[in-house]
Order: sequence, then C-alpha cells, then structure tokens
Amino acid sequence: MLDIQQLRTDIDTVAAVLASRRVTLDVATFNALEGERKQLQTRTQELQAKRNTLSKQVGMLKSKGEDVSAVLAEVGGIGDELKANEAALAELLARIDTFLSALPNLPAADVPVGADESSNVEVSRWGTPREFDFEVKDHVDLGAGLGGLDFETAAKISGARFAMMRGGVARLHRALAQFMLNTHIADHGYTELYSPYLVNAESMYGTGQLPKFEEDLFSVPKADGSKFYLIPTSEVPVTNIVRGEMIAGETLPLKFVCHTPCFRSEAGSYGRDTRGMIRQHQFDKVELLRIEHPDNSAAALEELASHAEAILQKLELPYRKIVLCTGDMGFAATKTYDLEVWLPAQGTYREISSCSNCGPFQARRMQARFKDAQGKKGLLHTLNGSGLAVGRTLVAVLENYQQADGSVVVPAVLRPYMGGLEVLTPAG
Repeated sequence: MLDIQQLRTDIDTVAAVLASRRVTLDVATFNALEGERKQLQTRTQELQAKRNTLSKQVGMLKSKGEDVSAVLAEVGGIGDELKANEAALAELLARIDTFLSALPNLPAADVPVGADESSNVEVSRWGTPREFDFEVKDHVDLGAGLGGLDFETAAKISGARFAMMRGGVARLHRALAQFMLNTHIADHGYTELYSPYLVNAESMYGTGQLPKFEEDLFSVPKADGSKFYLIPTSEVPVTNIVRGEMIAGETLPLKFVCHTPCFRSEAGSYGRDTRGMIRQHQFDKVELLRIEHPDNSAAALEELASHAEAILQKLELPYRKIVLCTGDMGFAATKTYDLEVWLPAQGTYREISSCSNCGPFQARRMQARFKDAQGKKGLLHTLNGSGLAVGRTLVAVLENYQQADGSVVVPAVLRPYMGGLEVLTPAG
C-alpha cells in the first residue's frame, strides 16, 4: 500500500509516476474522500473541545448549587453526535483503505519507463545457446518419448493446464527442487521453511493479491462462510510471518527459502502457452524471501537475483537477465529483475524467475515493522524471487540436454539426486 501522507502532500507527482505504470489515479475521488475526512475530524475536535468546556461548567454550577440539567442535556447531545461521527469516520477510513489497496507500488527511480515488455532492458547474458545437428523437439514430445510426461491423463483427472509426470521425469523434477533447496541453504544462507498451502484472506491482502487479483486465485469455501485461498506462491505465507510484528533490527535480514506447489487460475491467459508445462494451474516453485532493513533492500535485490542466477549457472543453462519497465512490473514491486532461460524448441528466452523488491509496500499493508537498538521504528522492506520455478527448469533441462535419439542427459549437478543416473532413455 502506498503512503497516504505522500498522496496528501504530493498527489500530482504520485499521479504522474502511476501513469508510467499505466494506472490512472482518480485524484478527484481521493481529494473528495480527504475533504470529507478533514471535515469529520475537524467537527469531532470541535465537539470534544466543547464537551470539555461544558463539563467544566457543570462542575462550576454544581459547586454553586445551581441547576445543571440544561448543560447536561447539551453534553448528552454532543456525545450522541460524537458517536455518530466515530461511526462515520470508521466507514470513511475503510473507503479510503479500499481506494489505496487498489493502487500499485511506485517504481524505483532507476526503473526504465515504458508501456509494456518491449521497453524492458536487458542487463546481461550468461552462456551460449547450444547448436544442434538434429531437429530439436520440445519438452512435450521429449517427455512423451521418455514415458514421463502425460497431459492426457492429467486432463482426464483434472482438466486442461495440468501435467502427470512418471518415472525418470518425475524423479528429475524432484531432484531439481532438492538441488535448489540445498544450494540456497548451504551456499546462500537461507533458512528452509515448510509453509501452509491454504491461507486466509488477510494473508492474501498483506502481499497484495487481494482485493485486486481475486479472479486469479483458487478459493476453498469454509463452513463459517469465509474462504481459504490456495497459494499462488509461497511468497504469501512466508512474507506474512512478519504481519503485525515488530522485528528487532539486529535480527535482520531474515532469509527464507520455501518449496511449495503453486496454484493459479491463469485468468485472462486463454490461448497463451496452452501446450505443455509453461503455463499451468499447478506448478512447483522454490521461492526465496527476504525481510530487510530499508537501508539494505536495494543491495539485497541484487544479491537475491544472483542467487537465482547461480542455479541456472550450475545447471549450465543459458539465460539472460532483464530489468522490467514501469508498465510491465508486478503490482507490489518497486523494482524487478526477470531471468529468462533459453528454450531451444521455441528459439527464444522465457521467464524462469522473477526477483522483486517491494520496499515498504507489503509491510504497510501488513503493519510489519522493525525497531533498532536505538529505538528507531520503521516499516520493513520485503523481497521475493523464484529460485527457481521447478517445472520451467525441468522444461529447460529436457530441451537443452536432449540427444538425437530422444534421450536426455542428466546435468552433472543433479546426478547425486538421481542415484547416479546419467541419462534418461526413451521408453520401450
């Protein structure tokens, strides 16, 4: 959530910055809400002052033995109006919160300005795409040939955008997740968490999925009429660890890694990536989460992205790193790096990790704060990034390590997780 004081003092600048994100700030509505708030609060202060004055008058009249009934009646009327104002103010503040909750984060000053992905800026490339002396297959055909990817059975069980994995492919998928977790724990100093897959609405609100993106979520009704939500990423449960908390500054940063399935309805993505595992309703991800002091969050984003890059480098998968422009950033992010891995069958780079600094945006929604040794208090900064998306990494391994006979070489770093298996061979 944005800082309301910034809107109150410099709304024109906020509107201009949001415009670079293709968001139109309704200045008139905000000013009307603020005007109403000021009027209510001013009237409330006037009433409180008047009540205090009258209460003193009652005491003086009583000390003189004079009749106080008229003054008491006036005090009672003021009390009734104050109660009405209190209720009106609570309702108004809820409307203001609803207004603010729909506004995305402000981009950092060094984020490139642009309307869409065409304005994203490439930062670097690593590795050289392999040249094949045979016709490459995509992961769908490779997986079918290995007897390890079955979309028809998954569709029978659940519907479109699901996958069933078997045998060596399923084992390779599991090996990737284990390898990612172990690398981030041993090499990068993250603490492993196992989180719930179902969360409440407060948790979804805290990280910015609600109320704006409810159609992208899967929900589960509860007997009391409320809902659980299936997590779209472990960013949601892990970041909410600090919701409503005051964290001791000397304990920062908090660095967590969490492997979970993720569930997304993919609303609005009809017709996009319908073949294979690129865009699924259910997929696995190893997520990196950091809770940082404000002074350190910019540097922490660079480090977090390098940790995701390390996985791709150890797997020897060519990739590029890009910084997203203002018009292509996620709702809660102030700056985002995407890592895009080379997919031979598509002849292009595709997103495999998104690493974002959210600044105080989520912390303000969650009221997640820190207190340093000098007693200074402030909002925490939150960061998250895929380290990596397991299914898309499986896709990249299958396609980049394929052989002419349809077999797939297991990357060297994964063989200890595969019982020493070096090659997945076609079925039959």
